[in-house]
Amino acid sequence: MIALALNRLNHKEVPQLILKSLTEKALHSAEMGMYWAGESGYYWYQAPIETQALMIEAFDEIAQNPALVEELRIWLLKQKQTQDWRSSHATLEACYALLLRGTDLLADNPGVKISLGREKINSETLVDVNKEAGTGFFQLTWSGNEIKPEMGKITVSKSGQGVAWGAVYWQYFENLDKITMAKTPMKLEKKLFVEKNTPTGPVLEPISDDGLRISNHEKVKVGDKLKVRIILAVDRDLEFVHMKDMRASAFEPVSPSPDHLSQKGIGSGDGLSGYHYQDGLGYYQSTTDQATNFFFDFLPKGTYVFEYALRVNANGEYSNGIATIQCMYAPEFTAHSEGIRITVK
Repeated sequence: MIALALNRLNHKEVPQLILKSLTEKALHSAEMGMYWAGESGYYWYQAPIETQALMIEAFDEIAQNPALVEELRIWLLKQKQTQDWRSSHATLEACYALLLRGTDLLADNPGVKISLGREKINSETLVDVNKEAGTGFFQLTWSGNEIKPEMGKITVSKSGQGVAWGAVYWQYFENLDKITMAKTPMKLEKKLFVEKNTPTGPVLEPISDDGLRISNHEKVKVGDKLKVRIILAVDRDLEFVHMKDMRASAFEPVSPSPDHLSQKGIGSGDGLSGYHYQDGLGYYQSTTDQATNFFFDFLPKGTYVFEYALRVNANGEYSNGIATIQCMYAPEFTAHSEGIRITVK
């Protein structure tokens, strides 16, 4: 704000020094553009959307550097991809920066060309597809015999200015225990342990991918207490995220004890739904007959570990199911763990 004010009053030296300092402290990413590290807060100068919009205005008006302005706009668009602009003021500032600075995002067709094997798609020549006004969004689907193996090789090119992105969804049926792990900017890993009481205290014994104990390769027994551990890694801030952890039909959540109900954090009240706090992360945990659900209003980037207890109550062979996670705001950000079979004696 100081740089903009001095520049408009024809004091040119100090604004250039301010922008030089800001440039030296900036982070650059091919995907996320140009931005600054720091957490949002309750003070007016800690509002990330308004701050980024002001940066766009400053670098456009003072530095007159189109390349940096485009990088700054990329971050603002990518932020909107996975998060909410929380106020009308933030939305106003963001739209002002995006539409009145830099290249005209609404003027031209982006010129996106997509190749899926022999299938060729050109956004400029699409006729039978309704494209959304302003954004140019379009969607194409193939089903059944239309899907060929070579369509797994995908290339994308773009001739227009500005940023564009898309996603490919492949939907198919498979046995749960044969599913392999898949990740995007989110990665999900699920592990099972048998909890054993020893003279030195409780010990967690891992269960291998073939559903047997790693230590002695024995089967899980009825009455065993299990621990489910879910490791979630995410490389950007996300909002409105749902994580679902399925479980074998022979497993039941451990009933909450008075001690559980008085605790705060991991595993508190495993059998009851409720709000939880863990390492600065707040989420709602809901237990149903077939799965445990986790709902996040806001999921900051980082790595998180979730644990809860189960009890084995029937013998046989079961599919343990998978853990899945998806951003409801941007469904292309999704991941799931691998599935295994569990044998209970």
